[in-house]
Amino acid sequence: MAARPLSSVPTDPAPARRRLRAVMTAIFWGTATLVLAVSLLGGRGDPPADALGSHAPPATSATAISPAASGSPEAQPAGKYLPWSAPTRLRIPDIEVDAPFTDLALAASGQLDVPPPDDTNLVGWFAGGASPGERGTSIIAGHVDTKTSAAVFARLSELEKGDRFEVKRADGRDAEFVVDHAESFAKDDFPDERVYADTDEAQVRLITCSGDYDRKAKDYTENLVVFAHLV
Repeated sequence: MAARPLSSVPTDPAPARRRLRAVMTAIFWGTATLVLAVSLLGGRGDPPADALGSHAPPATSATAISPAASGSPEAQPAGKYLPWSAPTRLRIPDIEVDAPFTDLALAASGQLDVPPPDDTNLVGWFAGGASPGERGTSIIAGHVDTKTSAAVFARLSELEKGDRFEVKRADGRDAEFVVDHAESFAKDDFPDERVYADTDEAQVRLITCSGDYDRKAKDYTENLVVFAHLV
């Protein structure tokens, strides 16, 4: 499940990145039809169409036009971050997470694809956004449970400020993150801008379902979001 490619890549990526960042921000915040449907979830039954009940994260220039893809380096702004590289494994020792990644992309409906529900030890990352460790907001999602058992993010709510985790990357680097805070949000009142807004720092959002399980809707009532930054 790969991100939808751009039709062309400009020779000078720096101005193009800034233009694309501005365009995508305007499109994202001005459009209320995109939904993030990562049924992350409560995989106890067939997920509803908008299991996460929020807008889709915007694609960022960092992934769409990466230095690696363009072959031309970009001047780095203040702050620590790494170049683009696909994540390969997520390790969160405090909650015994050691899981591989799969790519998540926006479907034609504008919804985000979901990690396979039959794999309890798998996380997905939004491959149309920043990669973990890259400048920008990287989205990592995982199931809280399945029809048969707890899943990879079953203990995500146990993470606290100061806890650390790492993302292993295809370029051989390990991106280490520290948790800033964690919050649960009602799915019908999800703060898209707080969670998905672009940033000049390397940040990550770990997202899963939380709250009560609505058996009729076959979905949880809330989303848990863990906010973290690269160290």
